[in-house]
Amino acid sequence: MQVIEVRTNQDKKEFINFPKELYRGDRYWVCQLDSELESVFDPSLNHTFSHGEAIRWILKDDNGFTIGRLAAFIDRIRSAANNQPTGGMGFFEVTESREAAFTLFNTAKEWLNARGMQAMDGPINFGENDNNWGLLVEGFVQQGFGIPYHKKYYRIFFEEYGFKNYFEQYSYHREVRGADKKIVQFPERIMKIAEWLSVRPGYTFQHFDFRKKEKFVKDIVEVYNTTWSVFKEDFTPLDPVFLEESIKKTKSFVDEELIWFAYYNDKPIAFFILYPDLNQILKYFDGRLTLWNMVRFVYFKKTHKMTRMRAVVGGVHPTYQNSGVESAIFLQLYNVLKKKPWFKELELSWVGDFNTKMIAIYEAIGAKKVKTHVTYRYFINNKLPFKKYKDEMVEKQVDKGVNPLHVQ
Repeated sequence: MQVIEVRTNQDKKEFINFPKELYRGDRYWVCQLDSELESVFDPSLNHTFSHGEAIRWILKDDNGFTIGRLAAFIDRIRSAANNQPTGGMGFFEVTESREAAFTLFNTAKEWLNARGMQAMDGPINFGENDNNWGLLVEGFVQQGFGIPYHKKYYRIFFEEYGFKNYFEQYSYHREVRGADKKIVQFPERIMKIAEWLSVRPGYTFQHFDFRKKEKFVKDIVEVYNTTWSVFKEDFTPLDPVFLEESIKKTKSFVDEELIWFAYYNDKPIAFFILYPDLNQILKYFDGRLTLWNMVRFVYFKKTHKMTRMRAVVGGVHPTYQNSGVESAIFLQLYNVLKKKPWFKELELSWVGDFNTKMIAIYEAIGAKKVKTHVTYRYFINNKLPFKKYKDEMVEKQVDKGVNPLHVQ
């Protein structure tokens, strides 16, 4: 076998195309857009390069056929938030060969070790944790946009190599409409709390509007940074420039009425972002955004091919947590969904196993856990003691009242 660093255009093509062959015939796998995958490794497009570095490889067998791929990276901000210097690995795909998998793991480990890393997390993203994060171990169905899908045998390779379960990420699902096509109401208790708070003096609610994008970006940043700053060791302030760029990318498919903000005396106190599940369209494109596929995209969007929504992120200002504002936002969404009969399912992904408050909210509105991903940790320095994320952080921080949708 030969490990080859991705450098040439042909190497990049092999890196992109290998999963297309590996998963061919699997009706649940959805190919990420080629351009989106390449953007992760482009310093001009991925802001993580400003405080990190990345490398990727393909693995060929003795006959010259590609049998695996992998990337490794160091995000210096994330690394510094850990008890030891910690790098990452991701975009792992491999044939059902233990030798091939271990060869790729060894390659990433050696690269990270040479740069002073003592631990390796994976499979993770070189960027934000709302995309390409964790290994799918339960719920082998079509994943929501940004949520990775994997071969079942990957788990065996990770665990036999020595990776340990650092934390689990749960995806909850809730039916929006039943077989009779009628909207499924939220539990009565949730509705009562929401209706009570919605009419209290000072509370107002607005959905996103691209014409006022700058205002809403500012509101998201204010709530997000206030909410997440409680995670002192594990927090990077949200950059409004990065957020504006991210929102701009979603303009072709986002529904403004699925993104809601709560205010008290005009001060932003909470937000909740849902996106229509773009994977329901992308599954037809094989990663290629050709002119014909763009025409098809417009057609699929207009004919409401996207029937599922994915909750991407949300936040509540610490002062207003446990006030019922989350329920009030769900009420706004409920009223919107009554007017949009094509939406049938809500996916709430992801929430960490340590975030018991958000899990309780999801279960209170009738959502069920459907999928589990695992973020693994491997100690390059095997003398270090292993601790799960919740043992390191939850008692110190989540119990203080932080209630974000997902954390890493």
